[in-house]
Amino acid sequence: MKRFFLSALLLSLPLAVQAQSPAEFFKNRKMTLVTSASTGGGYDQYARLVARHMPKHLPGAPTMIVQNMPGAEGIKAANYLYTVAARDGSIVGGLQRNNGLTKFYHPDNANAQFDARKFIWLGSTQQEIGFFLLRNATGVKNLEDLRNKEVTISSSARNSPSSIYSRLLNEFFTTKMRVIEGYDGSQAALMAIERGEVDGHISGGTSAAFRARYRPWEKAGEVFVAMQLGMDRDKEYPDVPTVLELAPNPTARAIFEIAFVEQVMGRPFVLPPEVPKDRADVLRAAFDLTMKDAGFLEDAAKVGAEIDPVSGERINELLDKVYSAPAELTQRLRELVQ
Repeated sequence: MKRFFLSALLLSLPLAVQAQSPAEFFKNRKMTLVTSASTGGGYDQYARLVARHMPKHLPGAPTMIVQNMPGAEGIKAANYLYTVAARDGSIVGGLQRNNGLTKFYHPDNANAQFDARKFIWLGSTQQEIGFFLLRNATGVKNLEDLRNKEVTISSSARNSPSSIYSRLLNEFFTTKMRVIEGYDGSQAALMAIERGEVDGHISGGTSAAFRARYRPWEKAGEVFVAMQLGMDRDKEYPDVPTVLELAPNPTARAIFEIAFVEQVMGRPFVLPPEVPKDRADVLRAAFDLTMKDAGFLEDAAKVGAEIDPVSGERINELLDKVYSAPAELTQRLRELVQ
């Protein structure tokens, strides 16, 4: 009889947990924000800002700690969030902007054990624009020069935006980028410019830490922003054209627009799939409120972290649009990314 009651109690526990209201669930809860970033970089900076301020907008006074889980351009953390992490609302994820398109570019990638469309996207703290930085010593001044002279570009890995954008530029603009891969993140890739190991770097985004690194070289006349990679021009460089503005034909523009969905996703935060809807709704609302929180904005300004938020709903819409793109565009883009 005791065994019967014990078994009945154990079977009822999941239902009891599910029956908790969000206020009951989050009360004094110790939450974890798993970020795909190593410490000190832009993604880590945003993760710590969110972890510090988002709990204020959740019921029950929870706390949130940051756990760094770098590896494989964010795939390690994304796999953990999709296959291992608790799906009860206690775990928040901070992914890299390119993780949303990982399976779009590489549908047979066995290392990526997640479907980006099934994550519950909370939103992004920032929309990104990539910069094409070049050393003035190259003598390259414009797009025509890039078509006639080979330049070397630093990158972390073949599947990073730096490498992907370089291949797309070579394909559609007949430029001559030669990518040097293996650098450990954007800071190391930038340092390669300073050391003269490469001619330039094409970034996937422009965090405060990124800008702080190259600005002294820019002021000294050693580097310049040759081109912008994103949907719109950055307000600091209103006279530098975007790739979309320079696109030689409609196909090139359409393909770059798909690629730049990552830029709109910027610094994305997610929940694992199947988090109960009432908790997911509370977490999404808390994220949106955090983006407007005076204390959050003040702390972000202190560390130079730009806040230009995107909603979780918008990110889900963009991903649905990308994964349903015309087959001919999809196939060509995938071939170029391989």
